[in-house]
Amino acid sequence: MKLYSYWRSTTSVRVRAALNLKGVAYEIVPVDLVKGEQKAVGYAALNPARGVPTLVLDDGTALTQSMAILDYLDTTYPEPPLYPADPVLRAQVDAAAHAIALDIHPVNNLRVLGYLKGTMGHSQDEAEAWMRHWMHEGFATFQTLIRPDTPFCFGDTLGMADLCLVGQMVNARRWGLDMTPFKRLEQIDTHCRKIDAVTRALPEHQPDAQPT
Repeated sequence: MKLYSYWRSTTSVRVRAALNLKGVAYEIVPVDLVKGEQKAVGYAALNPARGVPTLVLDDGTALTQSMAILDYLDTTYPEPPLYPADPVLRAQVDAAAHAIALDIHPVNNLRVLGYLKGTMGHSQDEAEAWMRHWMHEGFATFQTLIRPDTPFCFGDTLGMADLCLVGQMVNARRWGLDMTPFKRLEQIDTHCRKIDAVTRALPEHQPDAQPT
C-alpha cells in the first residue's frame, strides 16, 4: 500500500498510527501541502478533494478521508480493534472522535487558514487566535464525552477517539493552546505517545519532516 501523507497533517497522523498499530505494511509518499503539491493534476486524480491522506491499496484503489480510511482498516484488519463491540459504546466513541474530526479539524485546516489570510485579509496572529478558539471549543466538548478515569479515552486500550486526539494535540502544541483546562487530555496523549506505533506516526518521525 501507499499512503500519501504530509508530515504535519493531523489526519495523516491518525492513519499512520492505525496502520502501525495493525501491522499493515505501507510506503509513505510525501505530499507537500505548503508547496501545493496536492493540487497537481496527477494527485488530484487520486484525491479530488486535493488533501491528505490518501491510501492506495495494492490493487490501485484510492481511499480518501481519514475517518473512512480508518473504518476500512478496522474492518479489514480487525486486530487490534479501534472500536468496542457494543453498538452503544461504539456510538459514544464515534461522538467523541467526531468532536475532533468533524468539529475542530474542518475549520482549522490549511485551506481555511489560507482563505482567512489570503482572501479575507486577516493577520497571522488573528488566524492563530481563530485556531486556538475552535480547538478550545472542541476540546471542551471532547473532554465531557470521554471517560474520566481511564488511561485512554474509553478504557485501558487505545481506540478511535485516542487516534483523533493524538493528531489534534500536535496542533494544540504547535499553536500554543492553553491546556490548563485539559489536563485529562494531556494525560491521555502521554499514554498514547508511549506506544511505539503512535510514536512512529508523529510528525517528527516522518521522511518529509522539516526543522521547526
